[in-house]
Amino acid sequence: MPDSDSSSADEKGKIGSLAGLPGLSLDALTSVAYGPEAIVIVLAASSTGAIAAVRPITVAIVVLLAILVFSYRQVIAAYPDGGGAYAVSKANLGQTPSLLAGASLIVDYVLTVAVSITAGVAALTSAFPTLTSATVPLCLVMLVLLTTLNLFGLAESARAFMIPTLVFIGSLYMVVVFGLIDPLGPSAAPLPKPPSASALGILLILKAFSSGCSALTGVEAIANGTPSFKEPRIKRAQRTELLLGLILGSLLLGLAQLTVNFHLKPKANITLLSQIAQRAVGHGVAFYVVELSTTVALALAANTSFGGLPVLASLLARDRFLPRVFSLHGERTVYRYGVVVLAVLAALLIVGSNGNTQTLIPLFAIGVFIGFTLAQAGLVRHWFKHHGKLWVGRAAINATGAVLSGSAAVIFLATKFVHGAFIIVVVIPALIVMFRRIHAYYIKLGKYIGLDEPPGRPDGRGPALVLVPVIGLSRLTTLMLDRALATGGEVRAVHAAFEGEPTDALEADWRNWDPGVPLVILPSPQRSVTRAVLGYLATPEVSAHPNIVVLIGEIEPRKLRHRLLLNQRGSILASVLRRQSDAAVATVPFRLD
Repeated sequence: MPDSDSSSADEKGKIGSLAGLPGLSLDALTSVAYGPEAIVIVLAASSTGAIAAVRPITVAIVVLLAILVFSYRQVIAAYPDGGGAYAVSKANLGQTPSLLAGASLIVDYVLTVAVSITAGVAALTSAFPTLTSATVPLCLVMLVLLTTLNLFGLAESARAFMIPTLVFIGSLYMVVVFGLIDPLGPSAAPLPKPPSASALGILLILKAFSSGCSALTGVEAIANGTPSFKEPRIKRAQRTELLLGLILGSLLLGLAQLTVNFHLKPKANITLLSQIAQRAVGHGVAFYVVELSTTVALALAANTSFGGLPVLASLLARDRFLPRVFSLHGERTVYRYGVVVLAVLAALLIVGSNGNTQTLIPLFAIGVFIGFTLAQAGLVRHWFKHHGKLWVGRAAINATGAVLSGSAAVIFLATKFVHGAFIIVVVIPALIVMFRRIHAYYIKLGKYIGLDEPPGRPDGRGPALVLVPVIGLSRLTTLMLDRALATGGEVRAVHAAFEGEPTDALEADWRNWDPGVPLVILPSPQRSVTRAVLGYLATPEVSAHPNIVVLIGEIEPRKLRHRLLLNQRGSILASVLRRQSDAAVATVPFRLD
């Protein structure tokens, strides 16, 4: 029976619907600071009148946003274990598309952290130029702060970011409302009529559309991080996804309208959002609230990746495409290895770009739009396989979204290729190759230790109580029981059963194998092998034995780099048992040479 105290503690490490906004949505929400400006920069290169096309282009982007929100709400329901585009592609499109989705999302998550932090620090140094020389150290300090918060759990970081997020959203709505109702110094000139597509050129419109689609990055993070939500997690995650879509869509439309109303165009050293805020609320306290909240929110937007990438990495690890350590987490459902690796990669990007956002921007958004496209295409296949209520209409919407997001990805890659996007063409295939090589190693390792073969029977008896932690049946299991029985003591195999994971198959296999050693199932509501074994050692039945030995098997690969692919669970268990129990702990090496 699950431990109610541990279950409630685990729930405390998760987030609710509203906390999902700062926890998993800040990346998307803060994109209003650069998405609309990206459209204006492209259109301004054509003519002043072309700025009026911001509205129809923004409407098209919001339509795509609505399709994506609709789709990812379906992803949340169909694949509640997280993974987003990776999970959808894996189930419907096959291994290669799923690995492409996984690699693309990893690239996007790392870039999101680097871009968000450097953009936030850039806004700070613009307000305080004396800090410019400390750009990289400031970026790294912010990165360390975010990493530390996320190591304690997503719920803690989400709660810490709640007030800055609400202030940011509220200040932007204030700008939109004041700008539409009572703008300061409104232009008396008539609003320009949007030029026709033929006048602007289809290529320019597509380029502006794809650039503006950078405002949609982060929409997938909620679906990727669904396991981070409290129960009922599906409903809470879907509610957060819908709330994100409503807020982001309304702000994009409002800011686009104000851009046209105020006849704005790009200016050096002042962002489009700053221009809009200054025209809408003046240059007083309200203006600085908007600027400061935007700076803070941009810096904190990196938190989206800390909620999404570790979950994605854990799924890849469970499928044996990343080292197993990425699937391990602590009591607060924190995949610490994923958090730390994300922080290290982002730090390398920040240092390599010297904290310059514009150096990173050409690489941004391509990965996530590849993920969008694969997720939409996978859902189309999903509906054709499973049908369901109104499945034809759902499939049509997903197909439309796949075409739109795929087009945006192609155009973005083509227009930004010479500005650094070519790096993505190299990095993503390299990640896929790495995934495949890791997977091949795990397959080879499984065959070597005989995971799929009936192991031989051990023999021997002795006076001591010898405990042998086991995961399943393999040659390693035989070796461990042989060594244990050779001691001449009473031998028991113990298996930590995580909450929600059935053990019937293992128990049936054990009975059929009949090694002459009983198998003891240790319930582990905290999902911790060490706690399960320590708890068993503390029971009166076991603690009464004067001589307790715990034998722990460890695989020793021939190459040092292959050691990184093993989960190190045996070393951790041995270390904890030596510190917290009186049992004699011995490790038995299983050398692969």
